[in-house]
Amino acid sequence: MGLREQEKETTPLMSTIQKRSPSNPLRLQEKDFQRSVVDYAKLCGWLVFHDFDSRRNARGYPDLTLVRSGRLVLVELKTEKGRLRPEQKAWLEALKTVANLEVYLWKPSDLDTIIEILR
Repeated sequence: MGLREQEKETTPLMSTIQKRSPSNPLRLQEKDFQRSVVDYAKLCGWLVFHDFDSRRNARGYPDLTLVRSGRLVLVELKTEKGRLRPEQKAWLEALKTVANLEVYLWKPSDLDTIIEILR
């Protein structure tokens, strides 16, 4: 992929992140980072699920469930300074043992990885 094509592809996610935190994209609030990832995933053709009221669910389950073309991806999102709670860590470790399931922990500094995985 040429540089121009790559710029076109990454612009929606980068510009969304920059709009939500113009002074420093790495200082995004988690909800803004999540919205940016969700918007980009949908733009790339992913089905996206996020439970907006998880109070009655098992604690620690990942933030996003993404499905496209036979791939199932579960993602926990954190700010740059965010830390996993023990329940979140337990879920991520258990889910990583499941065959053919992709499990990630993403922070705003993982932008290149996020783009690579979702495109």
